[in-house]
Amino acid sequence: MDERNAIEVKLAASLKSLAVKHPFEKITIKQITDGAGVIRVTFYNHFQDKYDLLEWIMRTEILEPVQILLANSMFREAVVLIFRNMQKEKEFYMHIVNMEGQNSFSEMAERGIEEILRYAIGETELTGKADKSWLSPEFVSKYYAKAMTFVVVEWIRTGMKIPPDEMARAYEYIATRSLEEIVREIRG
Repeated sequence: MDERNAIEVKLAASLKSLAVKHPFEKITIKQITDGAGVIRVTFYNHFQDKYDLLEWIMRTEILEPVQILLANSMFREAVVLIFRNMQKEKEFYMHIVNMEGQNSFSEMAERGIEEILRYAIGETELTGKADKSWLSPEFVSKYYAKAMTFVVVEWIRTGMKIPPDEMARAYEYIATRSLEEIVREIRG
């Protein structure tokens, strides 16, 4: 691990530690740097603000590890890994999930998931499908990012009681069926 990455990891660990004790909005850069054993200037050499640090945590610990799985069409395994990695830091995610406003947890998660899905889908174009010209990689990644974010946020808010493998199966079930099929099954 290079020095730059080591400092980022220290800052991330400090923020995680603080977030389980204090509301995220009340955490200061000074508290983060004190916990990491660095000075304020060092923080700003790596991140714009604490929200940028939080996005870095989510990107490096949750989203980047699934890139290789998505690139190899291992979607279920990627979803399981997302849930497992979040569960490893359960207390942290339980505290930050309710962040509201412009830099809410939901917004950050959705942006990250959308980015990773767009990477997985690639820059392919639908050829010969004039009736589905709206069905672009951007549209599909936005749609599934919103759905996945909803599932993740609800799972966290309900205490992460359902095991990651089971959550992945539930998500896969909903994502691979039409609304009509699900309504028929619910009604019996």
